[in-house]
Order: sequence, then structure tokens, then C-alpha cells
Amino acid sequence: MTSVDLRLRGPGGEPVDLVRTLNSHGFVDLPPMRPSADYRSVELTLRTRRGRPRTVRIEAGRKGHATVSVLGPTVSAAAAAELATVARHVLRLDADLSAFYEAASADPDLAWVTTGAGRMIQSPTVFEDVVKTICTTNCTWSATTRMVHAIVQHLGEPAPGAERDGPWGRAFPTPATMAGAGERFYRDVARTGYRGAYLLQLARSIHHGDLDLEAFATATAEELPDEELEARLLALPGVGPYATAHIMMTLGRYHRLILDSWTRPTYAKKVGRASVTDAGIRRRFRRYGPYAGLAFWLFLTRDWVD
Repeated sequence: MTSVDLRLRGPGGEPVDLVRTLNSHGFVDLPPMRPSADYRSVELTLRTRRGRPRTVRIEAGRKGHATVSVLGPTVSAAAAAELATVARHVLRLDADLSAFYEAASADPDLAWVTTGAGRMIQSPTVFEDVVKTICTTNCTWSATTRMVHAIVQHLGEPAPGAERDGPWGRAFPTPATMAGAGERFYRDVARTGYRGAYLLQLARSIHHGDLDLEAFATATAEELPDEELEARLLALPGVGPYATAHIMMTLGRYHRLILDSWTRPTYAKKVGRASVTDAGIRRRFRRYGPYAGLAFWLFLTRDWVD
């Protein structure tokens, strides 16, 4: 194996808790990501600029570092560095959370996050996160898992050592591949229901050059204000208010709270109430400004890691 170390420290000097990052939300359970049984490391299969995809493992390394190991045949130093750069992106190590930590340190319910929580693991591409988010709408998590497994298993390019059956060891398919799959695949194989038409439309728009989702990941808040980004996401096929809030969080835009059938009752239970209003929840986290949605999510998921 070829391995590269990544320093677990944010741009503002803030610590990074690797396990908290790997357990930041449920997408870590969806291929091409594959968490270990104890959720303390993850394998993911990544496309490369040249050659076949490769599977890497991200796990704790020497003190204060994560280790990115390339599985399978040995790769060049340049290829290992390329894969480590993508892994760094997935872990969101370049995000500066120091301002959020300063606000959280004064909140008894959230001061714990300053030990390194708050980085929301993301996919290598915005396209992958949007597709997965669309597959979470109006369905159970088991249905989401079934859809994403089928998409990756049947359309994803395999890395060396990929399992013959199942999605593991395959990269997430490109927009071109998903655009060429056809309606029958989404209806009969992936069984995406009404979402199939949206996924096809999305993939074809990107493949034909009419839509550039990846620009959303690099644009700053000054270049693309939150309100404008939100409007552009809402214009995407199959993306409503819930999906928009979720995608914005994967993009590092945290002002909007994800309010759905899981977050509302979970919040009510944690604060000891039978029910809560959306307005009441928003008031609780208003003090966090652009990090309100992140603060809300961390309040709900503190017990995800022992």
C-alpha cells in the first residue's frame, strides 16, 4: 500500500476530530463510501485523472494526523498525492470553523464541539451529493440505500479488487454515464420511482454543458451569496426546500436548518417537549448566524459518537 498523512488541523488552527467527521451524517453509509464496523475508518473509491479508479482507506495515523492508504497495486507518488487531495476535500480539512468554535464555546449545549466536531463529510463532487440527496426525498433510508447501491453497482467504474457483486470498490458514476443509462434502468433496476426522471434530467443537463454544479463548491459567499445559491438549487429537478438545505450543508453553507420528519421530533425529545415549532427551533440557533444549521445539526447528533 502507498500511504499519505493528512494533518488534522483546520486553517484557523482548530482541531479536527476524525471520528466525528466520519460520523457527521448518513452519507458515509452510502457507496462509494464504506465505513468500518466501528465507524472509526472509511474506505471510498475515487476516480483519478488517468487510469482506473482506486480505493483508499482513511483512518487514524500518527498523533494529530489521518492516514490515507491506497489499496491494491502500488501507485506513483503523484497519483497518491492526487488521491490524498481528494480525501482532504472529502474530510473538508480546508474549512475554517474557528469563528463557529468561538460562538459555540459560550453555549453550554455546544461547547463540546470545539474539540474537533463540525466538519460535514462530503462527496468528491457536488453532483454525487445532489444525486444522493434526491434519493433521500420522500422515502425511507432503506429505500435511499437501495437506490444508491444500484446506481453505483451497475453504473460505477470498478477499481482493482472491486467486488463482483454489489457496489463496493466502484466509483460514483459520471453525469455522462448516468445520462446514458436510460429511463428503463432507473425504473426497473435502480427503482428510483418519480426520481428517475429528475436524475436523468440533471445528468443530461451537466453532460450537455447546460449546468455546472461543481462551480457551487468553489464559489465564495461573496461571489455567490447564500440566497442566490439557494435559488439555483431550488431550480434543480427534484430539489425542494429540504433537499436545498441539505445540499447547502454539504457545500459548507450552514445558515439554513434542515427541518424534516427526523430532526423536528429529535430536537423536541432532546429539549424535553412533546412538540416544537420551526420558529422556536430557529430562534434557539439564531445566535449562530451563518452557522445556525450546523449548530442545530450538531445539537441533534452529539450522541452519534460515544
